[in-house]
Amino acid sequence: MVNAIEVKKGMVIKLDKDLYNCTFSQFVNPGKGSAFVRTKLKHMQRGNVIERTFKSSEKVEAVELEKRYMQYIYRDGDQIVFMDRDDYEQISVDAEMVEELLPFMKEEMQVEVTFYEDKPIGVIPPTFVELEVTYAEDALKGDTVGTSRKRVTVEPNGEIQVPLYIQQGDVVKVDLRDFSFVERVNK
Repeated sequence: MVNAIEVKKGMVIKLDKDLYNCTFSQFVNPGKGSAFVRTKLKHMQRGNVIERTFKSSEKVEAVELEKRYMQYIYRDGDQIVFMDRDDYEQISVDAEMVEELLPFMKEEMQVEVTFYEDKPIGVIPPTFVELEVTYAEDALKGDTVGTSRKRVTVEPNGEIQVPLYIQQGDVVKVDLRDFSFVERVNK
């Protein structure tokens, strides 16, 4: 247990049996009344953000998480199988934990799996990944300059918006934080 004034951005705390990641923390000491801490907390599994105010004298439960670097192996129905790179142990997690990431996950992709009490609670992908464009419509001649965008399919099954000059077979760098095009990769 720690004092609420020790809660900082990036810290994981336990509230009402759920884990939250602190995304914002502000200590407020008004002229009148007692000091407090204003926070924004993101639920570790559902992803929703709540705002919570703590009195400075309140105690909160800080949580230590274990992080392991693992490799995506394959999908087995509604389970995703990862392998620990150090001891080759395999674990399965619910596919809904990485639902938005799945269309961009290639086999052997390196990810960081977060554990709490030996149970996987989160999967953090690499920030950038290079993927081949598997389907792209051709741009019209003379229409390849400017900020116009088109939708393409990248391996294994993701869709992103790219500039018109990107063609099928090109390799592109994708930012997995917001699933956006970064650049074309020259191979």
